[in-house]
Amino acid sequence: MALWNEKPTPGPIPTARKEPLTPLPGGAAPAAPAPIVERPAPVERMSSDAALAPARRPAPAPRSEGGESVIAANLTIEGKIEGTGNVRMAGRFKGDVRIDGNFNIDPGAHLTGQVLAAVVVVGGELQGNIESAKRVDVLEGGVIVGDVKAGSITVAAGSRMRGHVEFGWDDEKLKKLGTVAGS
Repeated sequence: MALWNEKPTPGPIPTARKEPLTPLPGGAAPAAPAPIVERPAPVERMSSDAALAPARRPAPAPRSEGGESVIAANLTIEGKIEGTGNVRMAGRFKGDVRIDGNFNIDPGAHLTGQVLAAVVVVGGELQGNIESAKRVDVLEGGVIVGDVKAGSITVAAGSRMRGHVEFGWDDEKLKKLGTVAGS
């Protein structure tokens, strides 16, 4: 069943005339090209059942877990952030951050609270501790006032930190060290 009915236009279909690429003998000017006539687009017709059916909206695309949530530069938020996925902070936040993903503090951003994330990148200011991160990167201009526990840490020239730093230790190594030191 066709959804539209295309009616042919009466008469022959005009075509554009091609002009020769070389000049005509005797210097004669080529004749003016014939006007191009366009055919009208086919008219779409719907069956009466389709016209009465409600319009369908496409389902929203599922959110991927690899996406990134952003706290914009002009926002100030107080509370806590928990969940999976990556978070980029460009504004001000007061509270704890516990995510299974990466956490970026952009230059100019400010966080007051504890951070627990896989990878933490500090370009702004953090007043609080970073716990059990796989990696911490302190960018030029980044400031940390608090303790840091991480698998590895990279500190750029021009960054500042005040606090205690532990890196290169696995949790199991820390437990063994605590057991040996406690005996």
